[in-house]
Amino acid sequence: MSEDQKRLLEQQLWNIANTLRGKMNADEFRDYILGFIFYKYLSEKMEMFANEILKQDKIIFRDITPKNSQAKEFLAAIKDEALEKLGYFLTPEELFAEVAKRGRGKNEEDVEKFDEKKTNFILEDLQKILTNIQLSTMGTDSEEDFDNLFEDMDLNSTKLGKTPEARNAIIAKVLTHLDKIDFKLKDTEADVLGDSYEYLIGQFASGAGKKAGEFYTPQEVSKILAKIVTTGKQKLKSVYDPTCGSGSLLLRVAREVKEVSNFYGQEMNRTTYNLARMNMILHGVHYRKFDIKQEDTLEHPQHIEKQFEAIVANPPFSAQWSANPIFTSDDRFSQYGKLAPSSKADFAFVQHMVYHLAENGCMAVVLPHGVLFRGSSELHIRKYLIENKNYLDAVIGLPANIFYGTSIPTCILVFKKCRENPNDILFIDASNDFEKVKTQNILRDKHIAKIIDTYRTRETIDKYSYAASIKEIAENEYNLNIPRYVDTFEKEEEIDIEAVMNEIKTLESKRSELDKQIEVYFTELGLVF
Repeated sequence: MSEDQKRLLEQQLWNIANTLRGKMNADEFRDYILGFIFYKYLSEKMEMFANEILKQDKIIFRDITPKNSQAKEFLAAIKDEALEKLGYFLTPEELFAEVAKRGRGKNEEDVEKFDEKKTNFILEDLQKILTNIQLSTMGTDSEEDFDNLFEDMDLNSTKLGKTPEARNAIIAKVLTHLDKIDFKLKDTEADVLGDSYEYLIGQFASGAGKKAGEFYTPQEVSKILAKIVTTGKQKLKSVYDPTCGSGSLLLRVAREVKEVSNFYGQEMNRTTYNLARMNMILHGVHYRKFDIKQEDTLEHPQHIEKQFEAIVANPPFSAQWSANPIFTSDDRFSQYGKLAPSSKADFAFVQHMVYHLAENGCMAVVLPHGVLFRGSSELHIRKYLIENKNYLDAVIGLPANIFYGTSIPTCILVFKKCRENPNDILFIDASNDFEKVKTQNILRDKHIAKIIDTYRTRETIDKYSYAASIKEIAENEYNLNIPRYVDTFEKEEEIDIEAVMNEIKTLESKRSELDKQIEVYFTELGLVF
């Protein structure tokens, strides 16, 4: 698919989203449009899978109707295979295309001429089908991954329309729109739907303001984190994100290597947790290869026995947490002798992640700049990580205003338990490398490449990067504020006072000549000067 075709598809999807939007907030209509796209994906995947099985019988899945004498036999066999391989099951009449067709009623496929009065009522059927997808997994290995996956899609919500007929009409129109789009699922080389889904999530994030941080990390930042933790690796046994949002960061890591065996994540927000599971399945990650849990990561960790080869995260900046004294005996925090303050959980997330990091692993986490220099317990934790453990590998300063909903400058901390360069810590000041687009600062590919190349070579570049010795950091009392190590001060050009005075004298002389000239003109005009 060419870039032009991709952009056209993305625009089509966004137009469909706006058809549905009405007066809803971005995060509300997001749940519907992404849910419908996911339903379409499950349907097309189901149909492709079933048709492959039925090929030898020379029939297609949609032809299996109650009138078919072997219908029950065929469907039972397909269901068993589908639950094992796909993790769910849909009957032919439950397929997206069939529901869209029924909803369209007497309307033509041309949505521009769509007449709401010609639609058939499908709301009850559709709600039942979405429930049936989940029910089909009951008692199987995929049950947890599909549990309440469509719970945020309330088709009876008055936000979709005041009357059932109005709600039905708008949904029938959206399904008709989506039914016309070919996501090219048969093309295994192109992830058209996955890319489109990511595009929509990004668009919703830009319209959701502060709420965007709950589910989305800008792709440019995701790319930096992913490239850092995959440095020198082609395969990963596991990747983990303790605050995984929509799962985009985990999936970004997978794009940097040939294979990721298992994906792990935890997310506190229920709606975002559903989005993450949909995102995994939609990107072709088998239900047995991902383990996404819904809970508060710090208070109720769900993967406590595991260690991971790659860890990435964009935790909520300076969030509150309980800092309950009971955590002083928790293995994640006990060795430090101090807990992160209850008003700022940044280092609690770092401690949690370090605990889960495998000996051969690498972790990269986005944090606010305050973690570099704040005192008290945070200084104590910083010092322990550097002096006692020597896990901190790099500090990367990012530009301000690159995240949705906040303009504060951020940094990336990189940690390794077995460091290749144990005698120094690399500091990179990338805060001035960006492009301003409207109200947002954007990192372009050249900016990302410079950060990654510098991290991998650990090169000292004037006013950009510096490898500080552990001794130097100790002398700075474990203050990691980047300007202490990377001097970005631009020396002002010296002013030649004598030359300036001479220029002023010349200007004064010219002004005097002009005054005389003006006086002549005024005299000629008979005016008093």
